[in-house]
Amino acid sequence: MERKDELILVINPGSTSTKVGVFEAERMTYSESFEHKASELAAFHHITDQLGLRKAAVEEALLKSGTDRGSLAAVACRGGRFKPMASGTYAVNDRMIEDAKACLQGEHASNLACMIGREIADELGIKAYVTDPVSVDELDDVARVAGIKEIRRNSLSHALNMKAMARRAADELGKKYEDCRMVVAHMGGGGSVSAHAGGLMVDLNNCDKEGPFTAERAGGLPTLDLVALCYSGRYTHGQMIKKLVGGAGLMSHLGTKDAREVERRIESGDKEAELVFRAMAYQVAKAIGGMSAVLSGKVDVIVITGGMARSKRLLDEISSRVSFIAPVRAYPGEDELEALAMGTLRVLRGEEEPKEYE
Repeated sequence: MERKDELILVINPGSTSTKVGVFEAERMTYSESFEHKASELAAFHHITDQLGLRKAAVEEALLKSGTDRGSLAAVACRGGRFKPMASGTYAVNDRMIEDAKACLQGEHASNLACMIGREIADELGIKAYVTDPVSVDELDDVARVAGIKEIRRNSLSHALNMKAMARRAADELGKKYEDCRMVVAHMGGGGSVSAHAGGLMVDLNNCDKEGPFTAERAGGLPTLDLVALCYSGRYTHGQMIKKLVGGAGLMSHLGTKDAREVERRIESGDKEAELVFRAMAYQVAKAIGGMSAVLSGKVDVIVITGGMARSKRLLDEISSRVSFIAPVRAYPGEDELEALAMGTLRVLRGEEEPKEYE
């Protein structure tokens, strides 16, 4: 079959799901999210061991979509925890695959996307691309300095969704993204709050190490208390990492990372759930205020996105504290499939040159 110039397969693995989409130019013709049971994933010691399982989900989705594989023009993949890099769309190459397998900045399912996409693309004689990977790092030099010389702040974030929603907000303001100054907060299982100026994320809260606590991550903690806990003898190094990233936030306080469950408890009169939920919103608002200071208070818009942006309770709590800075726009959920497809589409149309991962 003749290849369609703008038919794109999109692959987005998450911690417990594999999302797949098919786009014909800007129009999504098919999407599916495969949920992977915790017991199923527990059988794999390393993320890279899940490659076969995740690729099988993509192949199943492609089959169910009725798409002729031979008609695909490109594969768009979520970018993983590679080395620090500029934003943009990159052609998947051998070096990227090597670094994804090495899990340079930690194990995460997003590392698998380029591996799956490259295998499928090679079979079809087409290219695979990633757009705005997790490891996008555009921090100002002053933002990298930490309070201990041996520690340097770095960037890991929900760059793909934050950049996509920042561009959307700029469009709605009738401006170019590069001409806007904005604060973008992504709220999900993890979270990132970022300051954008001149088309760059000039500062942000590393989603694993800093910022507000989230559904399952600790965010910033009192350092001396954390050191005491680490040396208490109660936890191994590995157990502490899992406690901070996966077992923290709502999960630590309330035993669930489901915001809907927390809201149900609040509605039934659970005061602890209400306090913790308010505290999470309070910390997001504080982080937004901090990033506004990064921009010297000159902020065109505050953008709130991610799965938890669906909570009116959270949005109202945050907005009540930060709306004096700038108008607040909420874009609930994650349009990551579309963002990946659009990044690849810009390359296919010659509107953007693909970058080389070095």
